[in-house]
Amino acid sequence: MDLKLLLQVVGVTLGLLYLWLEYKADIRLWVVGLIMPCVHGLLYFKAGLYADFSMQLYYIAAGLYGWIIWHNAPRRKEKQPIRIQHTPLKWILPLVAVYGAAHGLIYLFLVHCTNSNVPFWDALTTALSVVAMWMLSRKLVEQWLVWGVVDLITVGLYLYKGIPLTAALYGLYTALAVAGYLRWRREVKRLAIEPCE
Repeated sequence: MDLKLLLQVVGVTLGLLYLWLEYKADIRLWVVGLIMPCVHGLLYFKAGLYADFSMQLYYIAAGLYGWIIWHNAPRRKEKQPIRIQHTPLKWILPLVAVYGAAHGLIYLFLVHCTNSNVPFWDALTTALSVVAMWMLSRKLVEQWLVWGVVDLITVGLYLYKGIPLTAALYGLYTALAVAGYLRWRREVKRLAIEPCE
């Protein structure tokens, strides 16, 4: 079996497991999230998706951060785990600013330092992923919307770059981002009704 195909098969399997755990808001998603970037990183490097490749290093760091935040949440002073919540309005402008700065910097790097033939789109999905991953670590409902945009664009990008199995995975991610958003939104409503312990 060709290495590119093998990496896609393993990556799709890990991706499905990761998405299921994310949908369930299960802390084990961070463990899978530490393994999956290694597989995808090699695949993206072979496909010439350099921003996506470097993004995998961020995913490893973000996975460690997310694990620590979710794992230690019950030990915080208020003894409450991090609860699923909507993104506070005061965070939207900073998140947009982080996205804009990251997109610009990544794009310039790809144009001037690599042979990427998709620098705008590679930078776009990578910058949005930075923001979405941080939002996930804080259990923000709207992270699903950001992931949905990333996933939809990524389908076309990966088809163009010749990695169709991974493109199919991201097609599934797009549909599941909608389901995840609806589920987490219902969870916020349920939590609003239940009294805090």
